[in-house]
Amino acid sequence: MRYPEEVVEEVRMKNDIVDVISGYVKLQKKGSNYFGLCPFHNEKSPSFSVSPSKQMYYCFGCGAGGNVITFVMEYENYSFMEALQMLADRAGVALPKQEYSKEAKEAADLRTALLEINRMAANYYYFQLTNPQGEVGYRYLRDRQLADDTIRHFGLGFANKTSDDLYRYLRAKGYDDKILKETGLVTIEERGAHDKFWNRVMFPIMDVNNRVIGFGGRVMGAGEPKYLNSPETKLFDKSRNLYGLNYARLSREKYILICEGYMDVIAMHQAGFTNAVASLGTAFTTQHAALLKRYTDKVVLTYDSDGAGTKAALRAIPILRDVGMSIRVLNMQPHKDPDEFIKNMGAEAFRERIEQARNSFLFEIDVLKRNYEMDDPEQKTEFYNQVAKKLCEFPEALERENYLEAVSREFFINYEDLKRLVNRMGLVDGIKEPQKVEMALWKIIPPEEGSDLCHRFVMHGRAVCNARKPECEKCCLNDICRYAAENAVLTKETKEASV
Repeated sequence: MRYPEEVVEEVRMKNDIVDVISGYVKLQKKGSNYFGLCPFHNEKSPSFSVSPSKQMYYCFGCGAGGNVITFVMEYENYSFMEALQMLADRAGVALPKQEYSKEAKEAADLRTALLEINRMAANYYYFQLTNPQGEVGYRYLRDRQLADDTIRHFGLGFANKTSDDLYRYLRAKGYDDKILKETGLVTIEERGAHDKFWNRVMFPIMDVNNRVIGFGGRVMGAGEPKYLNSPETKLFDKSRNLYGLNYARLSREKYILICEGYMDVIAMHQAGFTNAVASLGTAFTTQHAALLKRYTDKVVLTYDSDGAGTKAALRAIPILRDVGMSIRVLNMQPHKDPDEFIKNMGAEAFRERIEQARNSFLFEIDVLKRNYEMDDPEQKTEFYNQVAKKLCEFPEALERENYLEAVSREFFINYEDLKRLVNRMGLVDGIKEPQKVEMALWKIIPPEEGSDLCHRFVMHGRAVCNARKPECEKCCLNDICRYAAENAVLTKETKEASV
């Protein structure tokens, strides 16, 4: 829906830019303007200026600027319509009503009700945690060295041992079984109803607008599963949401830390790394990558340093690469996860590890190398071949060349040999159609030499590389020829040397 210009202007005029921005940035008046630290880039000296007379903002450091609507759009990552609605609600301006179909209105009403129920459930769980019945949950969180402020900030709570506690609470608030079934918080059966979560520390899951859309629960004791998430609902899709993103998107860091679980995110935020997020008990998805791309183009993977964490990183890297992310991988050895690392070595050491994080492609080669015994010539050769295949995955010649140099240097592989191997594989690997081979050749052969080369290939095919019985030992190309390599053909020089 498009609102009339006079409505947009009314919203803008009724939201003083200094008042709005002061809710996000600490401002100090200097002369006729206000100054503060820019929320859109890291800086130590205030260069972010807000003009009350012009109702505009401008950063002399990064060049960000605009009006109050622009600010909300940039800071909150809202669309124009979302920013306008927020500012209209703030100023008490009634925007023209949108016309809904009956079905659309029912869906919107259901969504509103589910959000309200989730909010009430989060408050209920938090209340339980802070009372005697939640002592076991509170003690667990304190034993994990979480401060009360951190517990409050993330809205952590506790689901009682009684299996229908929350159900009875929500029923008392006037909600019937039909809508409670839609929340994923309770299970309604013929025998009765029971809560989805009980005897668990509760982690409210919020969307980017700080609305509770689901929950995760960590069992107290030896029960299974250890961690349990809300099922898919009208609000909650774990493949499209990331835990902690509502806070991480506001971080001034230019990158986002991706880890495995709730406690890792919370521990990192408590230590000052407020740009940490985690997937919600599921493998990293293309939807996760697309969501992150809205906020950054750089990520650091901080998955557990065990085998499962390595596999998770290897799965996530190509997904992130496909959306144009710059990816690095954190080494947390000798510790298992960020939470354990920070507890034992401190936040400063963790920040140093972030700065030393490994390039994702070189990390992939590191992992690949573990599968081969480098003292065995056969396995060493196979490793080199696999490295060459991976280098062929880079479509851009310049990027491929840069990585070829890096791999050659770091893994002590002769540059010229590796380049020749990559060029051979990149030219014909997996190509079964002669036309495609021809097209690939024309990309690397100077046009003025094309005709002469064609004649040379024809004569070469007649005299040396004939189809029935190729004379590989006479061929000047046998060192880069796949047929020669696969058939272990000896050159004339090699034969003479072996005599």
